[in-house]
Order: sequence, then structure tokens, then C-alpha cells
Amino acid sequence: MTALADLETPSLLIDAARMRANLARMAQHVAARGGRLRPHVKTHKSADVLKHVLAAGSVAGITVSTLAEAEHFLAAGMTDILYAVGITPRKLDQIAALQSRGGDMKIILDSVAMAEAVVARAAAMDTRFKVLIELDVDSHRGGVDPHSDTLLAIARTLHAATGTELMGVMTHAGGSYDASSDAALRRAATTERDLSVLAAERLRAAGLPCPMVSIGSTPTALHVEDLSGITEVRAGVYTFFDLVQAGIGVCTVADIALSVLATVIGHQEDKGWAIVDAGWMAMSRDHGTERQAVDQGYGVVTDLDVQPLPGVIMGSANQEHGILMMRPGDPRPMPVLPIGSLVRILPNHACATAAQHGHYHVIEAGRVTARWARLRGW
Repeated sequence: MTALADLETPSLLIDAARMRANLARMAQHVAARGGRLRPHVKTHKSADVLKHVLAAGSVAGITVSTLAEAEHFLAAGMTDILYAVGITPRKLDQIAALQSRGGDMKIILDSVAMAEAVVARAAAMDTRFKVLIELDVDSHRGGVDPHSDTLLAIARTLHAATGTELMGVMTHAGGSYDASSDAALRRAATTERDLSVLAAERLRAAGLPCPMVSIGSTPTALHVEDLSGITEVRAGVYTFFDLVQAGIGVCTVADIALSVLATVIGHQEDKGWAIVDAGWMAMSRDHGTERQAVDQGYGVVTDLDVQPLPGVIMGSANQEHGILMMRPGDPRPMPVLPIGSLVRILPNHACATAAQHGHYHVIEAGRVTARWARLRGW
């Protein structure tokens, strides 16, 4: 085992006990409602982390956001893979290649034009693609209206062709990230569930298959109470949680399992600043808490035991320099952080911060017990 003080900085850390607790919480919540998880691997992008996700139980398959992830996790033994980004014709060759190596791939789309393109490409390649229709349940991003005629038109296009298999519907309730109360999160979860079931019922009433009804986001997954009619729940950031999730009440700061280790390299005493060697290249530029009730800057600063230093945030960042300061409006003096001292910084967005690094250092009881690789790129 290695001491934290022996690591180079900045370094990306996983608090293993917190991670395991987060994974157990989600798995138990979904299983208690009769559901199964299709966890999103885009947050961690690590086969080592996935072993712990699977150990927590209730897993139906995985969700990926890049085909590089699909390649990586198929090589690690995961075959049931949903690529949850709208497909494009140029990516179908790679999907077919993954299928030829044993990948049970599912793709998504949300337009008749794309459905027709997939049908044409399947015929040209003499292969078969499994397809879900993406739904829009909260005007957040992509997807079709569950009430629309377009839903049925897409489904008929896919079902009529020999090269495509209509697998059902899926959605991502990204609008839940704008919620600010448990009641709002429960409403978002209920809406997501109800509209997805409605879409599935409309397809079946029209004589079309809908074996899969896939919903999910971390906020709605942890607030859904009724999974009747839902076959799987997708979520990813719950693995580590982050300050955005804490800001909307999905977790507490004490649940956040990801942090960046940094070294104090200087001070601007007249400004009340301490400067560390972790800038936005280590933390990411994600400033996702700025619209929340408490703006956490680029991250919350903690001691080596992950106990927050009261009121201290990374308030500003350059490429390789982070500026630690008291949160605006906090009258307390900046704590003394001598040059060379170490701090840990909790991220706004776990996915974005993890993406800045090539590996994790795993922390158990304050010691480094493992180094886990993570995938980068597309």
C-alpha cells in the first residue's frame, strides 16, 4: 500500500468504501421495485470499476456513450451493450463488427430518416441491427414525443424491414438535473416512467413489438417508486456522485467517491488565496453548480480524510493552477494551508473530471491500495 503523500499531484482518487455504498444503494433501490439496472459506464470507463458495479447486483447489461467504450467492455467480457447516442450511418460498420465478435448491440434513433438509413445500410451489409426508439419525456434533448404519430411511423419502418429488429423504447430524463426538491425529482421520475409506458402501450396496440422499455438518469432512478411496465433502469454518475447531484438533493457531499489530490504551491495572502497544482485540466471546465442555490466554483476542498474545509472552494482555475478561496459571502478567514500541503477537491461533474485522467488511485482507509486504468477517447 502507498500513502497519499507519495502520489504525484494532481491525481484522481476513488474512495472505495463510498463507491461501494453508492452502488449498493442504487442496486437495492431498483431491485426492491422489481427492476434491473443497465448501468452507464461513461462515468467511470473502467473495467475494474465495472467489476464492483456487477458485484452490487441487479444488472441486465451495460450502457455506453462511445463505441470505444463498447469495444473496451466487450473485450472485458460484457456482451449486452446499449449504445445510447443516436446512431449515424457511418457508425453502423463498427456496430456490425462488434456484433461479429459476440456483442449483443442495441442502437437508438429518433427519426424516420434515420430509421430508413439504418434499414438501407442493413440491407447493403446483409446484417441485422437491434434498434430502440428514443423518447423525449421532458424536452431536454433528443427523442420523439411519446404521443406522436412519428413514434409509430419510425416503429413501422423498422418492423417492416428484415434487417432491423424493433426492440422497444428508451429515454433519458435529463431535465431532472434542473430539479430542486424531492417532490420535483419524484415528479420527473413519474413522468419519465408514465410516458415511456404510454409509448410502449401505443406500439403494442398498433401490433408492433416492444420488449424493452428502458428509462433512466441517476436522479430519476433513485426517486422512481413504480417500475411497472419498465424493463430496465439506466444510470451512471451514481457510481461516484458529484456536487451537481448533491446540489439537487440526490446525494450528500459525504457520498461523493471521486476527488482530485492536489498540492498547495503558493499563496496570494492579500486576496485570501491558496494556489494548487490542479487547474481545469485536472478538474474540467464544468461549472455545473453555478445555476444551483450554492455555487461550488470548480470544486469543494477537503482534507485528506475527505472532510470539507468549511467554506473553501476552488473558486477559479487556469490550465494547471487552481485558486482556493472562501466561498463568496463567507466571512470566515481562509484556513492556513502551507506550501506543500495536500488537499482533495470534490468535482462538480464526476464524468467530466474523470475524463481528464488516465487512471484512478483507489483509496481504502486512507491508503492507496490499487491503480485502475480508465478508457479515454472515442
